Parts: sequence; C-alpha cells; structure tokens
Amino acid sequence: MAKDILNFKPKEVVKKLLAPLSDRARDIIIKRYGLGKNPERMTLEAIGTEYKITRERVRQIENFAINSIKKSENYPKADEFFTELKALMDSDGGVVHEYDFLDSVSKEKSTQNHVHFMLVLSDVFFKLKEDDDFHHRWTVNRELADKVHNSIKNLCQNFTENDLVSEPELINRFLTELNEITTDDKTRAFAKKWLTISKSIGQNPLGEWGLVKSPNVKMRGIRDYAYLVIRQNGSPMHFVEVAKAITNTFGKKAHPATCHNELIKDKRFVLVGRGLYALAEWGYTKGIVADVIRSILAKDGPLSREEVVSKVLKERHVKENTIVVNLQNPKYFRKDKTGKYAAV
Repeated sequence: MAKDILNFKPKEVVKKLLAPLSDRARDIIIKRYGLGKNPERMTLEAIGTEYKITRERVRQIENFAINSIKKSENYPKADEFFTELKALMDSDGGVVHEYDFLDSVSKEKSTQNHVHFMLVLSDVFFKLKEDDDFHHRWTVNRELADKVHNSIKNLCQNFTENDLVSEPELINRFLTELNEITTDDKTRAFAKKWLTISKSIGQNPLGEWGLVKSPNVKMRGIRDYAYLVIRQNGSPMHFVEVAKAITNTFGKKAHPATCHNELIKDKRFVLVGRGLYALAEWGYTKGIVADVIRSILAKDGPLSREEVVSKVLKERHVKENTIVVNLQNPKYFRKDKTGKYAAV
C-alpha cells in the first residue's frame, strides 16, 4: 500500500471532532460518511429506516451535528490540519476531481472518507456537485473554479464528434481558453488535472482525446475499433489486417468476415482495392472505378489516358489495365480528337 502523504492521521482528528456529539448524532454522522468499520456511506433513506425516522429528519440531525462540531472547542484545534489539506489541494491545482484528490491522499477507503468529512466540515473548501458537464469536484478558490469550468465548456464546444487530438494538442487548446490565467509551467501541469473534472471530454485506448459521446472515444462495436486502427496506420488496410490489429491493439476478438461486412456498410470507410479499406476523410471517392473516373473528369475536365490512370491510382489500389478497360466503355466515356477522355 502506498504511504499516505498527510502529516496527520485523519481518523484521529475526526474522532476528536465527533466527541462532543450525542450518541445518536455521532452514529448518524459515522454511517452517513462511512467513518466506522463499514466504509460504505449510507443514504439518508437507509439511515432513516434503521432509526425509524424520515430521511428529512436524518438530514436535519446531520446538519445540526455538523454545526455543533463547528461551534465546539475541538474545532479550532483542527485548523492546522485543515490548513495542510488546503495546501495539498492548492498544490494539486486548486480545483480537483473528488475521487482523484481523495485517492491521492490515501488508497484506503476509510481514510478517504475521513478526509472527505474534513472537507465537508471546513469552510475553506467548496464542494461543486456533479452535474451534466462535470464530476463532483472541490475547490479552495471559487473564482479560479469558474474560469476553469468556463474554459472547459468552451473547449468542448469547439470539438466535433470526429475530432481526435493528442494530449499535448489538447493541453495547448485548453491553455488557449485559459488565456486569463497565467500559462506558466505550473499551469500546464495543472491543466490535465483540471480536464479530469469534465464529463464531456475523454481519452480513448490509443491515448487520443475527444468528446466522450464520440464513437472514436467510446467504442461501441467493430466499426469504431476499425476506424481507430486504420487511422493509426495512416494508409489503407486489408480487412484481415484490420481484424488482426483490433485483436492485438484492443484485446477484442474480431473475425475478418465480420469486419469486412461491418466496414462496407459504414460511410467512414471506402473500399479502395480488393479488400482494402481507407478512411473517407482522407479524400477517397466512394464507388466503383468507373465512378471514380467520372468524379475526376467532372472535377478536372477532359484528361489523357495517362492522366486519368495517375489520378485514379491515388484513389484506388487497382491494376492500370482495370482503369483502361473502364475508360473504353462508350456508355460512360468518350475520347475526343486530341486523345483526351470525358464523361458521357
């Protein structure tokens, strides 16, 4: 077990803080915050059922108990411990993901619960509850927290579902949004920690960052895994290679035939040769060779056979003769007096 980083023992501090309470109030606080032998925190309803009182009455007792602790003579004696926790939170960026912060303090669940209770007790710390955009987080600086929240929201709004960026690029984008905050080396170190409070942005198994709702970050099937491996490869891949890469990279069994069937139905992929798939975002044109030729001629106008062959080979991994045979089809193409081809 990793050594705890605090210079005091949270359990001993909390025990003294709870001492002035009545037996029932103390027991409710212990159960509510997981401060006893059982580290699982009980709900208001569960405690109410045990005591045969309403959940609202449990809440009242909890609030009264916390206020009583703050008014007790033991509370000021804990200032030095609250100060140490504040310094630790400051050194972690001043705005922290609740779970990550507690995990950094101690790996033991019970100790984490005692530290969490100390955060609840002290007016130095502000808890920002979980919502649609963010996880539970704590701060010692509300103004800084507001800037971090707004910057993360702006960052996410500038992402599309298809965007994937490296971690350094993500940090740079975030720092741009944080332009009102100094962007020294310390802030750069904090940036990644601040990003962990967001529910909207996340990292895929390849270490790339994007929107959590994107299939490029939360893969839901073979197609999504295939997209990532082909993108990582940087050039067209045979569906058999794609299946092997999915298994080797993600530890997910992918059958070649299934992979082929999935890719051919997805608009993100283009079949560019016998079993070879590329990404549509690379600029490949969909369709058979004749369709590719028609697209090229529509864009560039009449071209010589050599020019057509050269351009099609950039789009498809096929034999030159296949392209020439398609050009000879009078239903689709005609050759003018200068020897150039145009679409019919």
